[in-house]
Amino acid sequence: MKLVSTFYLLMTLMLLVSCKQEPKPIDYGVDACHFCRMTIVDKIHGAEMVTDKGKIFKFDAAECLFRYMNDIEVGEKHLFLTNHFENPGELIPMKEAMYLQSENLPSPMGAFLTAFRSKQKAIEIREEKGGVISTFLEMKEKFKD
Repeated sequence: MKLVSTFYLLMTLMLLVSCKQEPKPIDYGVDACHFCRMTIVDKIHGAEMVTDKGKIFKFDAAECLFRYMNDIEVGEKHLFLTNHFENPGELIPMKEAMYLQSENLPSPMGAFLTAFRSKQKAIEIREEKGGVISTFLEMKEKFKD
């Protein structure tokens, strides 16, 4: 009886740990984009989605994740994260980022889309490179087409 109780306790703990919703670092040069299957190499443009159950999907660019959102039913508790210009390799919430589309700032999939942690930095780079600044909701709507 004690063995059965221990087994159920271990199984319950494994289920709780496996459903933990937290991002994992992108392994640049190794991980592949879930949407387009390209290897993720660019530390400024990578992105990640973590489902409410803790499953992780990695993307080589925010535009791939925006396009993928159109193909799935997005849960309210999904985490959407993106790398950003100010600190390459760091993931930040996509909903908090500002996005600059500038043909003078290429991204892996050709949408010329770069995320910024701060609106001020996006404005600064826009003054140098040109382009249009948008929010998460504006970009999500744009990629519905």
